[in-house]
Amino acid sequence: MSRSRSRAWAELLRLPALFTVPGDALSGAAAVGARPNSRTLLAIGSSLCLYEAGMALNDWADRAEDAAERPHRPLPSGRVHPAAAFTAACALTGAGLALAARAGRPALTVAAPLAATVWAYDLALKHTPCGPVAMATARALDLVLGAAATTGRTRAALPSAALLGTHTLAVTVVSRQETKGGSPLAPLAALTTTALLSRLLAHRPTGLPSDRPSGAGPGDADGVATATSRRSVMSGSLPAIAEPAAAGRERPEPAHARRITPPRSADSAWSPGRALTTALAATYAATAARPYFHATLNPSPPLTQRAVGGGIRATIPLQAALSARSGAGLTALLIAGLAPLGRRFGRKVSVT
Repeated sequence: MSRSRSRAWAELLRLPALFTVPGDALSGAAAVGARPNSRTLLAIGSSLCLYEAGMALNDWADRAEDAAERPHRPLPSGRVHPAAAFTAACALTGAGLALAARAGRPALTVAAPLAATVWAYDLALKHTPCGPVAMATARALDLVLGAAATTGRTRAALPSAALLGTHTLAVTVVSRQETKGGSPLAPLAALTTTALLSRLLAHRPTGLPSDRPSGAGPGDADGVATATSRRSVMSGSLPAIAEPAAAGRERPEPAHARRITPPRSADSAWSPGRALTTALAATYAATAARPYFHATLNPSPPLTQRAVGGGIRATIPLQAALSARSGAGLTALLIAGLAPLGRRFGRKVSVT
């Protein structure tokens, strides 16, 4: 394949946007309190295929509109044949479903409606009022796919999926006027949504430990006490309650046995996990808010396109913040590391 042909396909598939995809499955796994495993990798592969299928199908469906508004795109410029784009969309969809099936029945149960949503958006819903909702649903399902593939459970991932879907909804609404410009209401609404999501990210979900022990799930807070009691019984020693004190006499607790427990609010406010979540939420807000603000002041096509690009790039710190909020700090840092790669490749190929 020649260099010019390779670049045409890179533009068609919007390759820099691929760096926003792995974080869906990874944050989905974090939301259900699981470490990424081989099935998570299969979910990531499935997501990448379905995402690229949507990109190819999008340009195939919009080839007539792009001929008038964006003639430089690969299909209207003749650099990629429409039949080749449609064939790629079909092949990538099949590959995405096959990878989901390898990850297990729960993953396929989520991937099938995800693929259907992608095709419905590109072929029927994109230019209707349901378009942004369909796109938001697809992104939310992609996060749930990671949870389903990793553990088979999805309920705990729904709040994170809702936050990611809300962000996607705002970006999609702005993107509907990126070629012609329009009202400042869409970027203003997206700016408000970004501020709201940033605030929600800063609040840890109720009942989630601030620092999850290695190998412990969200519900294992009592595991240490249980294990200590079990070890005392197995070693032949009795718990303290089995040794009654003399009648009328109290035994003071030894100084070395006393535990000073700080207030819970202070612990959660200064924990490393909370600090990481706050930093990533601030990064998300900074990435999306500035281009949204500029598009609000001047909703011209160039500034609107920058706002859409900023919203897409902000997906990565949002995914990282969701993972940190779920207690998966290492996963959050891994996702955040994809942002510089996305920016680097985004200088060569547009993400919109």
